Amino acid sequence: MPRIRPDVERAPSMTTRLLLVRHGETEWHAENRYAGVTDVALTPRGVAQAADLGAWAARSRVDAVACSPLGRARLTAAPAAAALGVAADVREGLREVDFGWGEGRTVEEMAEEDPEAVRRFREDAESGAFPGSEPVALAAARATGSLRDLARRHQRGTVLVVAHNTLLRIALCELLGLPLGRYRRIFPRLDNGAVTEIEIRGTETALRSLNVPTTAPPAPAPGPSPAGD
Repeated sequence: MPRIRPDVERAPSMTTRLLLVRHGETEWHAENRYAGVTDVALTPRGVAQAADLGAWAARSRVDAVACSPLGRARLTAAPAAAALGVAADVREGLREVDFGWGEGRTVEEMAEEDPEAVRRFREDAESGAFPGSEPVALAAARATGSLRDLARRHQRGTVLVVAHNTLLRIALCELLGLPLGRYRRIFPRLDNGAVTEIEIRGTETALRSLNVPTTAPPAPAPGPSPAGD
């Protein structure tokens, strides 16, 4: 058996839990419009999802809250921050991807105008990104940079991170070493208000749970992980 490096042996003590949450439902969700960087208001259901997240956070072991600067994410994070008695760390790196030509439109509307553009996007969301949209690799870099910075600042702690469906899926692919262009197939969707847990330990990332509703019992704080997990 190969010798385990000392930095890996010490890694469990430096693990940070990040609880990734998609913001609450917005007024464009019923029509399945790409919101992107457009600031769309929460629906009453979205406000209720934010309240549920706040109640969930209050009974969970959460040390800090971070969120995207877009209003739908800030409003979703606010009840959790209030319940924990902390200020939300608003981070530009967590802003949703700008969809360019697709911003504010449905897939059906885009397919009617340019079916080939939609086909390319569905085939590979990186090489076939919508015209004028933020490059997927750049979105991945800023998102993972922000998440890794949170992990460094809150070592051995737990951070609730409220952001966006596309940005978080891209970040998950980047952190887990998965193809960025396939983020839509690997992670078809993150539900509004649901929690996806990852652990960051140095340069390593582990996916612990995916899309767990806040009506579920809070996840227990992890114990030391076996070396090499």
